[in-house]
Amino acid sequence: MLAPEIPKDEQKRIKKLYALNILDTAAEERFDRLTRLAKRIFNADISIITLVDSDRQWFKSTTQPNSLPAETTRDISFCAHAILGNEAMVVEDASLDERFKDNPVVVNDPKIRFYAGYPLRMNNGSALGTLCILASEPRQFSAEDLHILNDLGVMAEQEIATIQSSTLDDLTKISNQRGFLEYAGHSYTVSKRKGVQCSLLLLSLNNLDRIVEKFGQTKSKLVLVSFTDLLREVFRDSDIFGRIDNNEFAVFMLESDDANAKAALIRLHNALEQYIDQDGLAYSMQFSAGHIVALPGTNLTLDDLLDLARERMETDKLSDRHWYEEL
Repeated sequence: MLAPEIPKDEQKRIKKLYALNILDTAAEERFDRLTRLAKRIFNADISIITLVDSDRQWFKSTTQPNSLPAETTRDISFCAHAILGNEAMVVEDASLDERFKDNPVVVNDPKIRFYAGYPLRMNNGSALGTLCILASEPRQFSAEDLHILNDLGVMAEQEIATIQSSTLDDLTKISNQRGFLEYAGHSYTVSKRKGVQCSLLLLSLNNLDRIVEKFGQTKSKLVLVSFTDLLREVFRDSDIFGRIDNNEFAVFMLESDDANAKAALIRLHNALEQYIDQDGLAYSMQFSAGHIVALPGTNLTLDDLLDLARERMETDKLSDRHWYEEL
């Protein structure tokens, strides 16, 4: 058996998967309808919509919910191989395939012989899982079969995109308040379980209303998009940020202490100053900030962290000295 390789975009892929907040959720008819349809069309033993997590594959929908486990380890997953490619992966006889011939699910129940899996990709190109069909007997898969599986896979991608759209901010294309709370909440739970500290930052663009009054809504939208671009540039790939109100942004930093949070704020301040100087803007972009560090073993909830960070941010707004002058 050959264990699946790790995709080159694994960190981005996992971040997108967690942002959807779809793992370990209840069955949904919109996905169950697709697996039933795939099973019927191909006369398959089983059809599954899988999501490949960092160390497991979890079944969002399966046509045999009572006879299959909710998940398996990633190392024996056919789907973890399928997400490595851009096209559907077809294995006509797993017992003859070096990757799978001694795989436990081939040797033992459900004794998979045939597998076809379409990699479910998001708009950033990352494959989160598959729509797949399985059978206990070898079979051939025609070009027409492949075309139909691709069509069903695109339908599954559209359903996942619907979930994503409900957690994205339309203007900046980062998480909205709901998306941030769901994604940061998941990461905060992970940080507690691992016993590592993390930081939560709140940022407010202070003069957005004045920009609207003087230059109009179109310019204010440009300011928000530009500020979001700076967040992407300054913070780590593993950091989670979202637009949680009109002019407010939140950032969750896993494995971050007070020094990390302050250093990130300084980088953002410097990047903003450089952006203003280079573009010769006719207006100023200023932000207030407040942050809080959650230590291992804390009983604080994510809402508690937000409240504490907000108190510090509001204090910063009223201060005669800018926050970066006090670091």
